[in-house]
Amino acid sequence: MDAAQPAMVNTPEQVPQTISNRKRQTVIYRAFSYLVLSLIGLTMVIPFVWMISTSFKDATEIYRPNFFPQNPTTDNYEEVITDTALPRWYLNSLIVAVMTTISVAFFDSLAGFVFAKYQFPGKRAIFLLFLSSLMIPTEMLIIPWFIMSVDPPIGATWVDTYWGIAFPGVITATGVFLMRQFMQSVPDELLDAARIDGVSEFGLFWRIVIPLSLPAIGALSIFNFLGNWNAFIWPLIVTSDLNMMTLPVGLQFFSSENGADWHLIMTGASLSVVPLLIIVIVFQRYIIEGITLTGLKG
Repeated sequence: MDAAQPAMVNTPEQVPQTISNRKRQTVIYRAFSYLVLSLIGLTMVIPFVWMISTSFKDATEIYRPNFFPQNPTTDNYEEVITDTALPRWYLNSLIVAVMTTISVAFFDSLAGFVFAKYQFPGKRAIFLLFLSSLMIPTEMLIIPWFIMSVDPPIGATWVDTYWGIAFPGVITATGVFLMRQFMQSVPDELLDAARIDGVSEFGLFWRIVIPLSLPAIGALSIFNFLGNWNAFIWPLIVTSDLNMMTLPVGLQFFSSENGADWHLIMTGASLSVVPLLIIVIVFQRYIIEGITLTGLKG
């Protein structure tokens, strides 16, 4: 039987060379990673920069092969703000997005808390029912939504109202799942100690669980705001009054069968991203922290 071969051991003279090779490989790997990520970033940034650039061009210059405007002008911004209903569309989008975000932050958190910390008959079946709704395309829900809006169970028609635009998004299955996953990490012992001190069940949710769940609530609120701000199909169907339309729906009036006013469309689109940029820049920590912590517990 052959004797075992001796393990390869680096001599003192080879150690610096090995360390140098590893450092070189690390530098090459990082350089390649940064290069790939930079190229991916450019594919997303260039269209955005082109949109901003086009908003400063006049109606004739947008058809020239110039990436940046040769004669920058702010007339487009003055026209869409003073001569169109864009300020009203802006306000409508803001109201709807804030309404749904506040509702989702509260009700999704409350439902997630119930699914995470309470035991009751049919809990698993009800939770699976919530999740199964994620498999239904939004387009298939538009007809029942519209029937509810035209002939609501309570009150007058919801068409051309803020509630009519917002009600499909006041609670989401995605948000319930997200909050349930996060709240499972809250220690049961902490809640039991609070019960001994006389805290009510709603007090457990409001005074203990909510403060501990702010990262997840922040991430959920941001994603919900972005989604409702950019919503198009449902607001297009449920609104016919020009003054009740949201910003994405209103921007379509800058195009017609005779052509499109691309300089005005790009101007309106540039203005529409301002709130989104502010929210993402200010609250980006909550996005990263909330999604990271939510994924720790299955």
